[in-house]
Amino acid sequence: MAAKRIGILTGGGDVPGLNSVIKTVVYRASDADCEVIGIRRGWEGLTNVDLNDPVSRGHYILPLDRNNTRTIDRTGGTFLHTSRTNPQKMKKLPYVCAGGNFPKLESTKKGVTSVVYDITSQVLKNIGTLGLDYLVAIGGDDTLSYAARLGKEGMKMVAIPKTMDNDVRNTEYCIGFSTAISRAMDAIDRQRTTVGSHERIGIFRVFGRDAGYTSLYTAYVSGIRCAIPEHKFDLKRMIELLLQDKEENPSNYSLVVLSEGTQWEGYEIREYGEADAFGHRKKANVGEDLSDEIKKASGQETVVSDLTYELRSGSPDFVDKLVAITFGSMAMDCIAKGEHGQMTAINKGCYAMEPIPDPKLGPRRVDVANMYDTQSYLPKYAGKLGLPIFLTRP
Repeated sequence: MAAKRIGILTGGGDVPGLNSVIKTVVYRASDADCEVIGIRRGWEGLTNVDLNDPVSRGHYILPLDRNNTRTIDRTGGTFLHTSRTNPQKMKKLPYVCAGGNFPKLESTKKGVTSVVYDITSQVLKNIGTLGLDYLVAIGGDDTLSYAARLGKEGMKMVAIPKTMDNDVRNTEYCIGFSTAISRAMDAIDRQRTTVGSHERIGIFRVFGRDAGYTSLYTAYVSGIRCAIPEHKFDLKRMIELLLQDKEENPSNYSLVVLSEGTQWEGYEIREYGEADAFGHRKKANVGEDLSDEIKKASGQETVVSDLTYELRSGSPDFVDKLVAITFGSMAMDCIAKGEHGQMTAINKGCYAMEPIPDPKLGPRRVDVANMYDTQSYLPKYAGKLGLPIFLTRP
């Protein structure tokens, strides 16, 4: 084994399956006589911890073994907890860094100057003090963007992609996606009875800030219209199609699912609140805005359901548990071979190890030409012969 002490953390939003990864890494490491150190609260655990203070150390550092991880895979969420901390852009220095000389970036917006600090040197110092030979980072594009940075700084990193948005580059699949689609499909099927009973138009909002995979695949298995961030739709046409669906339905209702980052021609997404550590502000509910437009154009009543957090909670389905366990084991295989700078992945339907994505490339996006019908606002169903299970082309 190329390592004796392995750190592991989860960052960003939680998804079902994270605990299965953690347990698998711990059990495989135990078989190889390696220690696993859990870093609590994601990157916050390596920025805010004071390793000389037993209370702070206990708050952020958790040695993992077979005993304390034995049953964690029976529930969703993350046993190690999480945060959206970005060590490259800290709005204020943790107390343990007070007085330190860290690179800072100033920016001015609307006459207000703000300062952020890059405390990567503190992160590397803590990694060194903990004696970590490897660090396994489980996260989406934001969390893994910092994993890529640490790799460039010389830390031996192994990444595992997770996000219900399924938009991490270099992989066709991210942990959490299957459960999200299963939950969305179930929620929509249940709500058909209510929407149909009242003869309304049902509008469902799901996550997908930059990529429309969750909306597209939910529509694929539910047989309903969808809208994705990669294509601005024509509002008038969308309303006409929904009214047509409603008229042709014996139960006199119709349904559409929207990614949170959806736009139509002439519409600008509204955001609110303070930006998080990676520059993202919360988005106003586009489903409510579409509902208002439908009422103005047709007088039809609507039902708007925000499914976002519902899709990421609870235990993983079979696919997510299978992939999570396999990704965890692949990460340990990578470490055993002394390799790093790699991410577990599925490509062309097969498990693979790929480079940790370059943050400059941004999230992976839907291939609109091959996957989305921009006239009907439906997924494309034809021409799938020979494609891998998740329908993405090489």
